[in-house]
Amino acid sequence: MALIDNLGKLYYVPLQKNRLVDDTGGQKKYQPIEQLTWSELEQEQGKLIKINKFLRDKNVKLFRVTVSANRRSYVATNDLTQSSIDEVKSQCKLRWKVEEFHLEIKQLTGIESCQCRRARIQINHLACPLLVWVFLTHMAKKVSQTVYQLKASLLADYLSQELKHASLKLKFI
Repeated sequence: MALIDNLGKLYYVPLQKNRLVDDTGGQKKYQPIEQLTWSELEQEQGKLIKINKFLRDKNVKLFRVTVSANRRSYVATNDLTQSSIDEVKSQCKLRWKVEEFHLEIKQLTGIESCQCRRARIQINHLACPLLVWVFLTHMAKKVSQTVYQLKASLLADYLSQELKHASLKLKFI
C-alpha cells in the first residue's frame, strides 16, 4: 500500500478485522477494526482512520462493506474524496474479478510451476497458459459451464478413451 501511495495511485484494499487502527486522531490507542463504532453516516460515506505502522501521518478512508447477513468486510482506500459505499462495492467487484483470474489460471494451467531461467522461455511459459485460459473461458461460456467443469469433462473424456483404446502399449517383463 505504501508503494502504491508513494506513486500517487489509488488503491482499494481489504483489511483484516484484527488490524489495528485509530479513528480518534491520536486521542486513543490503536484498536482492532471490528471494535470501531460506526454512525449511520459513516456506514454510507466511510470514516477517516490511521493504520498502525503504516505511514504514520497518512489518513485513509475505511468502509465497512456488508458481504452477507452475518459477514462484513473492511476496505481501505487512499481516495479521501470517496464518499459512496456503492462505488466501493463496485471497485471490490472489479478487484475480485482479478483475484478470480489469478486463481483460475494457477489452478487450471500450472502457470506457477516454471523452473526456466532464460527470459525467452519464461515468456513462452507465461504465454501458453494465458492462451489456454482464454480458450477454456471462451469454450466454457459457449457450453454454459464453469472452466472447472469444462476441464474436468475434457480430462474425463480423454481418460475414458484411453481406458477403452490405449494409445500407449506397455510391456511387462
